[in-house]
Amino acid sequence: MSLESARLLISGASGLLGSALVPTLQARGFAVTRLVRGTPSGGDQIHWVPTRAIDPESVSGFDAVIHLAGESVATRWSENKKNQIRESRVTSTRNLAQAVAKASKRPRRLITASAIGYYGDRGDEILNEKSAPGTGFLPDVCREWEAATQAATDAGIQTVQLRTGVVLSSKGGALKKMLPPFRMGVGGNFGSGGQWMSWIHIQDWIGAVHHILKNDLLQGPVNMVGPKPVTNAEFTKTLASELHRPAIFPVPEFAAKLLFGQMADEVLISSQRVEPARLVTSGYPFQFSDLAKALENCLARS
Repeated sequence: MSLESARLLISGASGLLGSALVPTLQARGFAVTRLVRGTPSGGDQIHWVPTRAIDPESVSGFDAVIHLAGESVATRWSENKKNQIRESRVTSTRNLAQAVAKASKRPRRLITASAIGYYGDRGDEILNEKSAPGTGFLPDVCREWEAATQAATDAGIQTVQLRTGVVLSSKGGALKKMLPPFRMGVGGNFGSGGQWMSWIHIQDWIGAVHHILKNDLLQGPVNMVGPKPVTNAEFTKTLASELHRPAIFPVPEFAAKLLFGQMADEVLISSQRVEPARLVTSGYPFQFSDLAKALENCLARS
């Protein structure tokens, strides 16, 4: 995709990933317009209500659309919260996909968020983009989330779903929440520590999005994880080492479930050993494959 006067529309621009991605897109020549839920403050913003139908002409004329908006899953799940999680992903994606499909000037690419939660709890099984979905609330949401892009695919728009793992950034996400207890020396494994964590440095996540924007052949799900997943115990040990602190206070499985309910089962204790098969075969050059170096880089920025 030529970057000269290329126009890009993005939702979720104020989140952890969006706020890190947008400046890099602008630096490379994209004219970025944001979808916002509040009143637009300038010509580079378009108002939308994610759960309502979108006027196709309001999203017409963009070269690519990146949809990152969605309710956080990092909290205890009530039935109401689960409905919010599902609707914020599935309904908003369907509305956006249908709008770009009907636009008079369709984008060439639609890139939407998804998650490795698609695979569910799979133990030591090595998972790639061809692996079947798992069972549970998050796998069901991810499957519906990805299926919601069908209108764009049917319209001939190159559609990619970003199955994102644990993003390492000192600015937010899981790592930021882990740093305070680990810095105080009271960090430790979640559960047994044997569950696999598939992680990616935020710079590689951003780099992979740029790689996808330039690649005409990548379609469908893309695992946004680094090439070397680790167990929770290995992650804990490495983080403690980088902070020069002990990690001797594990959170037992029963305590995690008591605190977080179903979310603990499907996020904190769930095991997903995911490989970035499509990024590797398409030639994406990872900047951070080693966990210790990735954490060292993040901590230097905190």
